Amino acid sequence: MSIRPTASARRTTTAVSLVAVLGSLVLTACSGGESAEKADAKAAGAVKAEGPPATVAVTPSGNGVRAGAPVKVTASGGTLTSVTVTDGKGAALSGALSAGNTVWTSERPAAPGATYRVSAKTRGTGGTAGTKEASFSTADAGKVNTVVLAPVGKTIGIAHPVSIAFTKPVKNKAEVEKALKVTTDNNTEGSWGWVKDFHGKDRIDWRPRNYWKPGTKVTLDARLNGVDSGPSGGFLVRDYALSFTIGRAQEVKVDLDRKQLAFQRDGKTVKTIPVSGGDPDHGDKASWRGIQVLMSKEGTVRMRSQSVGLGDAYDKMVGYSMRLTWSGAYAHAAPWNAAYFGKANKSSGCIGMSTANAQSFYRDIQVGDPFTVTGQDTKGLPPQGNGFSNWNLSWEEWQQRSALN
Repeated sequence: MSIRPTASARRTTTAVSLVAVLGSLVLTACSGGESAEKADAKAAGAVKAEGPPATVAVTPSGNGVRAGAPVKVTASGGTLTSVTVTDGKGAALSGALSAGNTVWTSERPAAPGATYRVSAKTRGTGGTAGTKEASFSTADAGKVNTVVLAPVGKTIGIAHPVSIAFTKPVKNKAEVEKALKVTTDNNTEGSWGWVKDFHGKDRIDWRPRNYWKPGTKVTLDARLNGVDSGPSGGFLVRDYALSFTIGRAQEVKVDLDRKQLAFQRDGKTVKTIPVSGGDPDHGDKASWRGIQVLMSKEGTVRMRSQSVGLGDAYDKMVGYSMRLTWSGAYAHAAPWNAAYFGKANKSSGCIGMSTANAQSFYRDIQVGDPFTVTGQDTKGLPPQGNGFSNWNLSWEEWQQRSALN
């Protein structure tokens, strides 16, 4: 027979069912609570992952520090997003970031007697942005080195180098050379080379591989401010610039066997002049041979033999004087030697010619035009630094005079 539950039993069953359902709901709610906690934990972790901003160190630092070193800005615990360094005049110091954007280094050294302000923007490993402001100042230079530039003038002959002579010794030749840049409008190949000037000064010349092409525009950018030339020379405290254009293709060929000068333009002889060179029978009176570059057109010059170690041999006012070496070799008018032009070498080392020929030659010649002197009566090549005798070295020999080779 069937047994029907009592009303009390039905109520009990219903209650159990509700408990089961409610239990199920509670379990579902607990499961949902665990996901929320995980989400909260992730959110908290994200905030924590931002972390602190990167720390920044600037060198040099402090007041009155020694100049001559590049400015470095280094980030730890993150990267640099931008760096600005300005001097006391508001001029920016250019620089570049390392591959990992953790170090910024200035292209130029800190100059003496200057104050620099640094502003570095960073991003920490967790993405936190930051900014670091700093400043430092450099001590005065103490010893100061200066320079003399050549050539002087806007239109120059095909053989003149870019030349920088220093008033004090240069020990740090590589550092100085790195600060120098020659630019041409036709990518002329050339190299710096160090020589000892005739007056004992350190000098660096930039010589093309071959003679300049006419019309070449040449610019020197000597970014020397802040470069330390060495203990005896001290700091260079300014930048220098120079520009000129190469003029006509002119060369002078002096054959002292034939006692003749050939003035050439664009490879063709336009004038032949009888001359008299240095007397080979009197030792140092013989002329230098090899390539000598016209250094300057000096007009009328008082020439005294005592100034070049030849005693009391002469003391004359000499017209149309064209300097070839620092040691006193010139091409010039020499009317007192007229009997020897084209016949014998009887000068005290210079290339002499008639006043009329010297006048027209002087008018047409350019500073920077090369004189190539040949002949058995010559005494040898002028030393490097005695004028611009760079061309008497091969290209390979000249390149070896660079401090960067």
